[in-house]
Amino acid sequence: MGKRAAYIFIVLILALCLTPSVGMLAQHAGMEEGTGGNETLAALPTLRGPDGRLNPDWAAQMQDYVEDHYYLRQEMITAWSRLNASLLKTSIADNVVLGKDGWLYFGDTLPDYTNLTPMTPREVWSAARNLHLMSEACEKEGRRFLFTIAPNKNSLYPEHMPALTVQEGKRNRDLLAEALAEEGVAYLDLFALFGEQNETLYFARDSHWNSKGAALAADAVNEAFGRQSEYSDGPFSPAPNHKGDLYDMLYPAGDEMELDLAYLPELTIAYDAPIRSAENLTIMTHGGGTGSLLMFRDSFGNLLYPYLADSFDGALFSRAVPYRLDLAAAREADFVVLELVERNLRNLLASVPVMPAPLREAAEADHSAGTVAVTWEPSEELPGYVRAQGILPLTPDDKSPVLLETDRGWYEACLLVGNGFGLYLPEDAAIHSIAVWSGGRTSSLAVSDG
Repeated sequence: MGKRAAYIFIVLILALCLTPSVGMLAQHAGMEEGTGGNETLAALPTLRGPDGRLNPDWAAQMQDYVEDHYYLRQEMITAWSRLNASLLKTSIADNVVLGKDGWLYFGDTLPDYTNLTPMTPREVWSAARNLHLMSEACEKEGRRFLFTIAPNKNSLYPEHMPALTVQEGKRNRDLLAEALAEEGVAYLDLFALFGEQNETLYFARDSHWNSKGAALAADAVNEAFGRQSEYSDGPFSPAPNHKGDLYDMLYPAGDEMELDLAYLPELTIAYDAPIRSAENLTIMTHGGGTGSLLMFRDSFGNLLYPYLADSFDGALFSRAVPYRLDLAAAREADFVVLELVERNLRNLLASVPVMPAPLREAAEADHSAGTVAVTWEPSEELPGYVRAQGILPLTPDDKSPVLLETDRGWYEACLLVGNGFGLYLPEDAAIHSIAVWSGGRTSSLAVSDG
C-alpha cells in the first residue's frame, strides 16, 4: 500500500510538472498570441528570417515564447497574486502598489508621491523652456498653445495609499508650473480643478481618470481656449464595464469589472481613418464643433479624446514622440494642446520637438570653453532641415539657453537630459560655435563633427 501510494504521488507530481508544457502544445495555434493581462507576450519565432537565412536568435526567442505562453500561465499568476495580496498584503508586480480599501496605484508614481527624486532647478527650467519654444512656434503661426498635466492618482487621492515616508518640499508639478508662468506658457492646472470636486473621478483599480473625470478635463481645455462645453454636466450612467489596467497587471486572468460613469448623450465623431482602439498612435476625427485641434497626448487621452473630437470640426490626436509640431500646419490647427501625465514630466527633456529652431540675437562670449561634438542627420519630417544634437562638456547655469552660431545667424536649441541639446536647422546652415552661460559667464564652444 505504501509503495502504491508513492507511485501515485510521483505520477501526480509529474503530471503537475508536465501540465504547463503539454497543455501549451494542446492549445489552439495562436490562442494566446498578442497580450496577456496588461503585457505584450513574445511572438512565436521562425527558424528563418525575412531574408531566408537561419535565425541566430531562435533559441533565445523560443525560450521567451515558452515563458510567456505555457499552459495556464495567466491563471497561475493570478492565483499566486491573490494569495500574496490576501495573506501577505504584498503585490507580486513591482509596478503595482496595493492600497487600502481595494485601491491599486501605479508603482512608477512613487517617486512623485514620496518626493524623493525632485527635478533639479536646471531640469525644471529646461522643461519649461522647451515648452516655451513650442508655444512660441505655435504663436508665430497664429495658433494657440496649451500645456496641461494629468495628475497621478495618488496626488489627488492619497488617503488610500499605504504608509510611506514622504519628503517635504515643492513637487515637480508645482516647480514646473512656476517656471511656466515665468516663461509665459499657457498652463491648465488640473490639480486644482480636480481637487475642488466632491466626488472621486479616478478608477480604484486603474491609474487613470474615469469618463466623468475625462469630461471635466475636456471642459477645462475648452474653457482655457475661450470655448464652452458642458460634458461634465452629463448626464452619466454608472455601468460595470471597465477593467482596470492595474488590476489587469496583478490579476491577468481576473474578470472583475468596476463602475465607470458612462456619458449618455451621443457624441458627434467621424473618423478620417479606421482605428483599432483608443491606444492608436494617431487618431484623426471630424466632429460637430468648430475650429481645428492638434493634441499630443498619452494614455490619459484614451477617455479624453472623444469629448474633444466632438468639440472641434477637425482634430488630430497623437501619441508619437518626439512631438510633431510640423503637423499643426499640415492640419491647419487653430489650437495645439500637450497633455502629459505627472510621472513623466522628465520626458519633456527626452527628445527634440519637430519644428524649426528660432533665430536669436547674436551672443557675445566672454571666453572659450573647449569643443563640443555635434551630430546631424537630414530630417524626414521637415524637408530642407537637419536635426543637430550634442552634449555640452560643461554644466550650464540653471537658466541658460543654448545658442548655436551658423552662417545664417544664431539659433536656440531645445534642452535635453544630461546637458544635451538638439534643434532643427536649415540644411545649408553650417554650425560655427555654441554659446552657453556657465559660472556667470558666456562661454563659447568650438564645434566638431560627432
